[in-house]
Amino acid sequence: MPLVRIDIRKHTDPEHIQLLGRIVYQAMRDAISIPEHDNFQVLTEHEGTRMVNDPQYLGIQRSDGQVFIQITLNEGRTTEQKKLLYKAIATSLNEQAEVRLEDVFISLVEVKRENWSFGNGIAQYAE
Repeated sequence: MPLVRIDIRKHTDPEHIQLLGRIVYQAMRDAISIPEHDNFQVLTEHEGTRMVNDPQYLGIQRSDGQVFIQITLNEGRTTEQKKLLYKAIATSLNEQAEVRLEDVFISLVEVKRENWSFGNGIAQYAE
């Protein structure tokens, strides 16, 4: 059960951030086998002064089109699976939404299964 947060600068197309969400969900399904219907996202647009990024950190030339993606998910995936996910997200965003590869910033937050409640005050994944 991933929870995805995507943050971008306010875009001229109001549907743009929805497209990003669909792309990230499909990349997670393809790369790390997220099940169908397991789609929970918070999509947020910000004024330009509300997002900060270093335009040259690690030698990567970033632009104002920076996309921040934070995915909270169950722990246990291998480094190779994570690399595949990063690549799938960045490539798909580039090809389908014209987001520069350099502007895709992804952070994974891994949690234990018992740290989720999907509703009703119950920890559905707790053993």
